[in-house]
Amino acid sequence: MAYSTAYRLRQRTLFLVGVGVLALVGTACSGRTDRSMDRSATHSRSQAGQPLDPIAVAKRVAAVRTAALTGNPRAVQATVQAFSDDFRRSIKLPDPARPIDHEAARAAVRPLAGVRSSAWIDQSNLIVMVDGARYRSMGTIDRVCDALAPLGDTLAVVVNIQDVTATTSQGADTLSRNCRLPAGQRALMQPVRKIDVLDPATRRAFEAGQRRNGDGGN
Repeated sequence: MAYSTAYRLRQRTLFLVGVGVLALVGTACSGRTDRSMDRSATHSRSQAGQPLDPIAVAKRVAAVRTAALTGNPRAVQATVQAFSDDFRRSIKLPDPARPIDHEAARAAVRPLAGVRSSAWIDQSNLIVMVDGARYRSMGTIDRVCDALAPLGDTLAVVVNIQDVTATTSQGADTLSRNCRLPAGQRALMQPVRKIDVLDPATRRAFEAGQRRNGDGGN
């Protein structure tokens, strides 16, 4: 009787896991084309927001099935957790269990080349002041994100670079990007924070108008 009950429980577990995973496999397969189209827009760091890989999902399903059939609940839990992490990243959801301590983040960024200072303006946005135009770059954002990675989930972080030595309007614009997403994208439920007091496009249009008026008066 005990064996029969355990067998039925195991089969029910396999059935439920299989149904859930098959549904997600369908989603992953339908997104394969979009992933290839977006590849050129991504940087070299690990990207979130990518559709699930059907092959990787199939391997997870096989691992869960094997662990369940051999009576290894720890392996089942570990594999399901890994699949959950993959799914969370695919929907751009930061890991709430791995928040980044703000003071530790500032300490990690301080030694980086070109960094003059840094400050958090909210839970997600880190402003990094750099010393020169050559440090106002996506490369600097990558280095900041690499420094923060050991501290927690950088999908929760948007790095904003400002050049404190800027002498032009364009050079003074803030360069922003989420650590794990292409420029312009944000994590799930992560608002786009306006860093510059005046929108860069509006400011340049105003400056262009001033130059035209000045030319007309000569």
